[in-house]
Amino acid sequence: MTTIELLQEQPQVYLSLAAVLGLIVGSFLNVVILRLPVMMERQWRKQCAEFEGREPAEAEEEERFDLSRPASHCPGCGHKIRFWENIPVLSYLLLRGRCSECKMRIPLRYPAVEALTAVLTVAVAWHYGPGTQALAAAILTWALVALSVIDADHQLLPDNITLPLLWLGLALSLFGVFTNSHDAIVGAVAGYMSLWLVFHSFRLLTGKEGMGYGDFKLLALLGAWTGWQGLFPIVLTSSLLGALVGVSMVAILGRDRQIPIPFGPYLAMAGWITLLWGQQIRDAYLHWAGLGN
Repeated sequence: MTTIELLQEQPQVYLSLAAVLGLIVGSFLNVVILRLPVMMERQWRKQCAEFEGREPAEAEEEERFDLSRPASHCPGCGHKIRFWENIPVLSYLLLRGRCSECKMRIPLRYPAVEALTAVLTVAVAWHYGPGTQALAAAILTWALVALSVIDADHQLLPDNITLPLLWLGLALSLFGVFTNSHDAIVGAVAGYMSLWLVFHSFRLLTGKEGMGYGDFKLLALLGAWTGWQGLFPIVLTSSLLGALVGVSMVAILGRDRQIPIPFGPYLAMAGWITLLWGQQIRDAYLHWAGLGN
C-alpha cells in the first residue's frame, strides 16, 4: 500500500498532518513577511551605491541579514527566542502574547498568520485529497499568504515569490495538474496584459497610477495556474472584494480616500478561491446570465 493510499484510508490523519504542516509553514511565512522586504531594501541600497560609485553602508556590509540570520529575537530587549517559545500558536498562548523577558506585547498577527495558513492548508488538502494537486495547491496557498501580507504592509509584491510561482504554474501545466499548457500560457499572457492595459489607460486618462507592476505579475501567475478561463472570475471577485473593503474602510473607519489600497491581497484571495472552485463559479455565472444549460 502506497503512502497516498494509506492517507486516503485515514482522512483524519491526513488532515491533521496538513494542519501541523500549515502551522509550521505559517511560522516560516512570518519570517519571510518580516525579513524579505528588508532584504530587498538593503539590496536596492547596495545596488544604488554601486551605481553611484560609492561604498555601501559599513554596518549593512558586515551584518548578515537573511531568512536564517540573525536568529529570531525580541525587537524590544533582544532576547533570543527559545525553541519552546517558537511553537506556532501554542507558544503565543502560553506566553499570553508577551515576551518572556521584557513582557513586550507580541503582535497578534504572528499567530493569526500561522492559524490562517493551517486552515487554508487543511482546506486545500480536503478539497483535493492526497496527491500532487494538494501539494502544489498548498505551495501556491503559502505563497499567496506571504504576498498578501507583504503587499498590505509595503504595497510590494516581490518578484522573488511571484516569478518562481509563475514558472511553477507553467511547469505543472505540462503534466495537466490544474490546466493544460495552452490554457496556462494564454492565461499568463492575458493576465499580465489585461492589467497592463488597464494601468496605462487609467494613467493616460487621469495622470495617476492605479496599481503596480507587481499586480500584473500576480495575475499572470494566477492565469498560469488556473488557465485563461480563471481570469474572469479572479478579476470579478477581486474587484468586488476590493470595492467592498475599500468602501467599508472609508465609511466605517474613516480612512482617507487618497490613501492607496493594495490590490494584491484581493487578487490573491480571488485566485485561491478560483483555483479550488473556479468551475463552479463560472457555471453559476453562466446560469445567472442565462447562458448555461
